[in-house]
Order: sequence, then C-alpha cells, then structure tokens
Amino acid sequence: MKTLRLLTSLCLLVALPSGRCESQHPVVSIDRDQFLIDGELTYQGRYWNGKKVEGLLLNARLVQGIFDDENPDTRGLFRYPDTGLWDADRNTNEFVEAMSVWATHGLNSFTINLQGGSPTGYGNKAWKNSAFNEAGDLKPAYMDRLARILDKAEELRMIPIVGYFYFGQDQNLRDEEAVLNAVDNATRWILEKGYRNVLVEVNNECSVQSWDHEILRSGRVHELIERVKATEVDGHRLLVSTSYKGRDIPGNDVASISDFILLHGNGVRDPQFIKTMVETTRGLDGYR
Repeated sequence: MKTLRLLTSLCLLVALPSGRCESQHPVVSIDRDQFLIDGELTYQGRYWNGKKVEGLLLNARLVQGIFDDENPDTRGLFRYPDTGLWDADRNTNEFVEAMSVWATHGLNSFTINLQGGSPTGYGNKAWKNSAFNEAGDLKPAYMDRLARILDKAEELRMIPIVGYFYFGQDQNLRDEEAVLNAVDNATRWILEKGYRNVLVEVNNECSVQSWDHEILRSGRVHELIERVKATEVDGHRLLVSTSYKGRDIPGNDVASISDFILLHGNGVRDPQFIKTMVETTRGLDGYR
C-alpha cells in the first residue's frame, strides 16, 4: 500500500518498500511516515526537545549550486571580488566542498535547481540561468556541474531534491514541446546516471502567476508529474512532486498523484497557520 506524507517548506515524503539496498547507489525510501536511506531510518534514535527526529528529512534550499549567467550584460553582477570574474565551476566546487560540513551538522537533504532561483533573493531580471537550451535539450556544462554535486551527495548518503523549472527562466524554453522535452531529458539523465537517492520537484511554486508556459501552472502541472513517474530505466523511476507558493494548498489533481507534497511557509507570519495548512492538505479528497 502506498503511503504519502506531508511536510512543510521543502520537505517530502515518498512510499516505497523498505529493505537495505544492494546497489552501490544509496536509495531513498519510506516506511509509513519515516524516511530511510538504504533501508535505515534517518537520524536513528534522535530526539530534540522531546520531539522525535528519527525518520525526518531535514533540508535547506541551496538552489544555485550549478548557477551560471549566459547574459554578458548581467554576468558581471556575480563576479568574485578577488578575481573580478564570475566562475561557475568555482561556485560548484565550493558548494561541493561545503557539503561535508552540512552533513556533519545533520543536514541530510538540500534542493538544487536546473534553472536556479533568483540569485539576488527575489525578483528575476535579465540574467539567463538554465540547464536547458530553448528546445529543452540539456547543456553539458550545467549537467557536469550537477553530477559533481550528486556524486558527493551519494558519498555522503544525502537526499537531494532536484528542481527542474523556475519562473523567470522558463521563458527561455521556446514552447510547450520544449518543456516536455526538458522534463524527459532531465529525468532520463538522472536515472541513467544511476542516482537512486534523488527526489524531483518539477517546478518551484506552481501556483504563482509568473509562469510563461501554461503546463507549468497549477492547473496542468500534474501532467508533468505523471510524465516523470512514467519514465523508467532498469525498472526504476524517480519520486516526484511540485511545490506551491506560501499559504497555498495543493490541488487534488496534484495531491492524488504525487509521491510527496511540498508546502512553502514563506508569507506565513503565525506558525500556527503552518499546522492549519498541513491539516487542510491532509483533508483533501486526493490526499492519501
């Protein structure tokens, strides 16, 4: 029986049979409401202030690990102060070097995006940061940087959440066919590389109005979730969902097919409302 668990911010749930993996690639799974990596509960036996931590997936949003800017007019905004130049490989190398520190301090997950986020916090301007070309084909330099990060995550037995699309960058895909091509290419790349510890967030905050392509909006994004789920390599598929903007409750079409549910807490001033969001989501007809 498939179980689905909900956590706020960028946390997730998935239901797969437990049992230690025999592969060299660590595998994420879930037993009822607890996360496992290679059949072992995360944070075994751990409590904090009397609350059980065992089985949780604690993560940080670190979406710019493979960032680059292909616009020469804005690229200089991101130059390093010691060299006066922007260096995408240096950015990724420093990200990878830091991962061991994060893991040592208890972080077992992070979000990394193929179209980043806003590199200045909020708002998107003229910079161009996308692992896809206009047809939805993968750019080798971006994917080489991503591989460095995912390889290190395997070594550390971390569980990355790979986001495909970000509003403010999806306009760089020329049409809906390119979006579909991008989904297929990214999904197959992850699977063919053998990563079994990766979770997919199709796009960040599907319920905002800034998406250029209709299929990336909340009314149709379930089509892309189903597309990821339908892609298998050697009998494996990726665990997948999308996320909504702060205060928004997922639609039944997404809740009923997702492997996990992502709620954002931004814009919520009263922590009690987070609890309300969770309870409301669990009350959806499509929630299981």
